[in-house]
Amino acid sequence: MKNTSNLPSTLQEAIAHFADPEHCFDFAISLRWPDGKVTCPRCGSDQHSFISTRRIWFCKGCKKQFTMKVGTIFEDSPLGMDKWMAGLWLLVNCKNGISSCEVARDLGITQKSAWFMMHRLRLAMQTGSFRKMTGEIEVDETFIGGKARNMHRTKREQFITGTGGKDKVAVMGILERGGEVRTAIVDNRRKKVLQDEVKKHIQAGSASTPMH
Repeated sequence: MKNTSNLPSTLQEAIAHFADPEHCFDFAISLRWPDGKVTCPRCGSDQHSFISTRRIWFCKGCKKQFTMKVGTIFEDSPLGMDKWMAGLWLLVNCKNGISSCEVARDLGITQKSAWFMMHRLRLAMQTGSFRKMTGEIEVDETFIGGKARNMHRTKREQFITGTGGKDKVAVMGILERGGEVRTAIVDNRRKKVLQDEVKKHIQAGSASTPMH
């Protein structure tokens, strides 16, 4: 792997730097495997061969191919790593924040794609990891908010306008057994909303079970 310490300091340099497939690939690898040890995202084996012409690995453990994207927030995106890396540079270097419309204009992608990208990158920065959770996963959701009986009558009339989860915030928790815990605020408890959130965090093929 080449040295990735000389990173761009301006937007013009960032676009030019990440337009080079080798620079982009090396930088992405340094984020995915900071210790420089490439391991299979499916079986964890470090016994593999690298196919340089396609920039993929062939794992000798599970006998399957994998790319840098597999098992990360980039996996199910059609955007190239040049767009992702430049988008990451924009996000961490714009101190006052950056909108999806600005990212779309700077990278030449749609606003919808830019919104998706920024959402994923911000999530990775919050969790401190670009990888998805694997193995045995436990998932649960709940509502956060004060109990009506513990509130003063004036506060209760002000904040409680219904029963059940109304006027409370739906929160989802995801636990990787032997690993990390992630939480997220969700719009509601509908099946599709929860499933979409699971897909963002958990690698396909992992065993997901409800918490008790």
